[in-house]
Amino acid sequence: MFFGNTSRDIGRKGEKLAADYLKKHGYKIVAKNFSSAHGEIDLVVTNKDFLVFVEVKSRKDNEENFKNYGFPAEAVNKTKQRHIIFTANVFLQKHPTDKALRFDVVEVYLGKEIRINHIEDAFVL
Repeated sequence: MFFGNTSRDIGRKGEKLAADYLKKHGYKIVAKNFSSAHGEIDLVVTNKDFLVFVEVKSRKDNEENFKNYGFPAEAVNKTKQRHIIFTANVFLQKHPTDKALRFDVVEVYLGKEIRINHIEDAFVL
């Protein structure tokens, strides 16, 4: 399966697959690629209970990638989390909600088969 060679190609494909996965699991897409001065949130989704800010991390599914770059969720370090939280606050200023908030990470593994790992409550405020 060909996904393109650039990290941008892989990221775009991963975001589309993550959005499709979340929709299939009862989430509604509220926003894609919402930006602030401090970063971007890949997906903002909602279900009956939560407004969820989703960071999507994609990797080609092979041992060499994991050895060199780690597993996808490992890239969401404390600095990245602070940027996501800042951007989430900007989103909430423009789009207030009464729903509970959550920060999730969706790992997308691109290989012969596509694997998706949805990590709910990956980090907190």
